[in-house]
Amino acid sequence: MRVVAKIGTASITDDSGQISGPAIAKLADEVAALRADGHEVIVVSSGAVATGIAALGMPARPTDMRTLQAVSAVGQARLVERYRIEFERHGITCAQLLVDPFDFVERSQYLHLRSTIERLLELGVVPIVNENDAIANDELRYGDNDRIAALLANSAGADVLVLLTDMDGVYTADPRTTPDAELIPLVRSDDPLLAITAGSGGSGRGSGGMASKLTAARMASWSGVRSVIGRAAREGILAGAVSDDLVGTTFEPHARALSARRLWIAFAAEVHGKVVVDDGARRALVQGRKSLLPAGVMRTEGGFGVGDVVDIVTSDGRTFARGRASVHAHQLVAAIGRRTADLPDDVNDEVVHRDDLVVFDDV
Repeated sequence: MRVVAKIGTASITDDSGQISGPAIAKLADEVAALRADGHEVIVVSSGAVATGIAALGMPARPTDMRTLQAVSAVGQARLVERYRIEFERHGITCAQLLVDPFDFVERSQYLHLRSTIERLLELGVVPIVNENDAIANDELRYGDNDRIAALLANSAGADVLVLLTDMDGVYTADPRTTPDAELIPLVRSDDPLLAITAGSGGSGRGSGGMASKLTAARMASWSGVRSVIGRAAREGILAGAVSDDLVGTTFEPHARALSARRLWIAFAAEVHGKVVVDDGARRALVQGRKSLLPAGVMRTEGGFGVGDVVDIVTSDGRTFARGRASVHAHQLVAAIGRRTADLPDDVNDEVVHRDDLVVFDDV
């Protein structure tokens, strides 16, 4: 099997923000055990910012992006060094791989990323992946690695995604405030928890936590990948997840898989506005799998640009699709309701191309 294991900051650092050697050693031990059984493992690791803050002796987390990016650069070097030390105990070489959202959206970048991962695995290397916080544009970053891990599971053709956290899994309520909350051991593919809805998209700068892990689990499921949310400190958590032993909360995969591009649009991209359409346009999108044309648009909301993700909404306010805009909002306003032959020369004849469209009613 090919496994993507994502571990969060809280699981690999102590209360002071220092790297927890024992926590990373445990992860390395479990990865080594999986490899000994013939499995391939990709690790997605957070913790660079917290590690950098501790290394620089800062009293609190910086609030400005410039300092956060510098801190991340300091912490990333220390974090990967700790992984190198722990994996070398098992005779395993690891590699640092820093990614950003466009690596999963732009086809050339996507293919390069997939090729690099394949070659690293062929060489017997364990890739250690993190978002490239040090140089990421604040407008084009996720801010948590859960969605990165889910997109990576898709692009790498993983069989299982394991999201390691400081909780045993997903509960019926917050167990920290509700003593009788119960662990949910299994979420089936038709469960509402896995539905793609208008609320599934991210803000583009998520903060981690259980909400982002649920989003990642949805993404994995719609990639055809089984996922598990479980406690990082649990002994044998990775082996149990691979064996499908219900060691946390397991999310079944859907039979139908979305591409990485559509996963990004549906779940991970920041939504910049809305395009309200008439019933004819809705039918063309849902039933005909057509592109959205200006003739079916009633009005727009928000100042989106070309390439921005927008919600596509019915006249009564229900979001039923999401896609990447092919026109600027101000250009579309001038073209609303017009037939293609009547459009100004500077306006694209498609508002959203069908290849950049996810229809919630149809998946």
